[in-house]
Amino acid sequence: MKKILYILSAVTVLSLASCKDYLDINHSPNSPDESQATADMAFPAAEMALSSKYGDVLRIIGGYLSEHYAHFFGTSNYVGYSQFKVAPNSTNSAYVDINRGAIANATVARDKGAEEGKWGTYLAATVIRVFAFQTLVDAYGEAAYTEFGLGLENLNPKYDEGVDVYAGLVAELDYALSKVDENPAVATNLLYNGEDAKNWVKFANALKLKLLMRERAVVNVDSQLTALVEEGNFPTKDVSWNKDNCFKEKASGKGNPFWQEEIYSGFGSTQTNVGLNVALSRAMLDYGDLRIFGFFLTNGDDEFWGSISGYNMSVSDKYKDDAFCQPALTYDTPVYLITLSEIDFFLSEYYRKVKNDSAKAKEYYEAAIKASCETASYLYSLNNSKDEEGVEMIKESYAAALNAWPYDGTDKSLGVQKWIALSGTNNFEAWCEMRRLGYPAFGGKSAEQIYSFSADNLNADNLTPGDLYTPYQVDAQIGASALVQRFPYAQSSQLYNSNCPKVVPNSTKVFWAK
Repeated sequence: MKKILYILSAVTVLSLASCKDYLDINHSPNSPDESQATADMAFPAAEMALSSKYGDVLRIIGGYLSEHYAHFFGTSNYVGYSQFKVAPNSTNSAYVDINRGAIANATVARDKGAEEGKWGTYLAATVIRVFAFQTLVDAYGEAAYTEFGLGLENLNPKYDEGVDVYAGLVAELDYALSKVDENPAVATNLLYNGEDAKNWVKFANALKLKLLMRERAVVNVDSQLTALVEEGNFPTKDVSWNKDNCFKEKASGKGNPFWQEEIYSGFGSTQTNVGLNVALSRAMLDYGDLRIFGFFLTNGDDEFWGSISGYNMSVSDKYKDDAFCQPALTYDTPVYLITLSEIDFFLSEYYRKVKNDSAKAKEYYEAAIKASCETASYLYSLNNSKDEEGVEMIKESYAAALNAWPYDGTDKSLGVQKWIALSGTNNFEAWCEMRRLGYPAFGGKSAEQIYSFSADNLNADNLTPGDLYTPYQVDAQIGASALVQRFPYAQSSQLYNSNCPKVVPNSTKVFWAK
């Protein structure tokens, strides 16, 4: 596997060269103390750490667990994920870097902002910190939150229940939002550098919307949701690290981390690992959903073919090499934090479940699909900048995309459309929403009914569009017709944190999915 390098912006390369050493939560007592750091140094370091794992490792695992991705026959790097197996060591790098890199640096930047009365910095750093903590809860179910600390003073933090962490994160956002008008200037950052806190306020509101919509499964937060929605101050474009603010060069350490892991040959590897899953290809192709052109590349025959989960050998050359399709990645593919489509889907759900307003729910549902088509057209343009007609066709294809699963006032249409929309932008969040909404659902088919080993034949017609299927050799802990519900606690935490909880099965639901 290629070594994943942190993203380095030309503006921050020199200032960030030594940040990682003294912003490590387990740093040596001989290293410089975090008190020597500045918000201008710590903030971009937090962003880089989050982007490198959220935009790569978690996207890959989420893609396999949501049956967006399947491996190419003949490769084995991710065959475990495609069999719904997630081991403690497989998420360790993400766990460590999100804690030591993203949360630790964001906490330093936040605290420096408070010390200096720079409340724009305080808000923006809080947003990154909250985003990172929510990611840990959504992945593992619980997180070391109230006892999280920098340095050697707390090497064994206790884990807090996910529902309690969520409540704390919402409170963090509320406090930061209440202070920001006093001094809206923001320290050096990658996402909105050179701007005041205006866009960070919008991002904070979108993040709070996501937190509350998941939290309401077990906590009555409807009044908070209503106040937030009535304020209506959400982003007006997708929130992402992209070619304008981060990924400026087709070079090591300066491109999209998923592209660097899977496509970039600068590390000497040319192996293809991640491919389109037949579950997704079936759902999109059966209805002529043009978003697939923005999310995946065609195969060697200029067609879209999806592979199956849980098996990695073909008895012939029929399904090797360029038979299946890769994600449409470029060095400047964005790492999406939250898209307009996601926000609109949450608002559709809010109006249906909280306000019982079917007209508004339908309006936002359709707006979400339209926004998804616009994002897909942008992704297509990154690989096909000269095909202006194709870009426009994808952008204007939302009516056809909507026709597949029109609004019907249920979680099914919402869940399937959200799964499709997130397949090209944020696979980790797709896996989260599948666990919460219950859709797409398993249709009772198994991989053996789609791919015949003896005949070496893959027949997508055996799968109903919009259904999931049980992978070959599925993890016995998960079983047939079931999703992985959480990651096991990371290996480093199990080995070195005496307060790491007793391991629970990967089939145990996180609090908002119960």
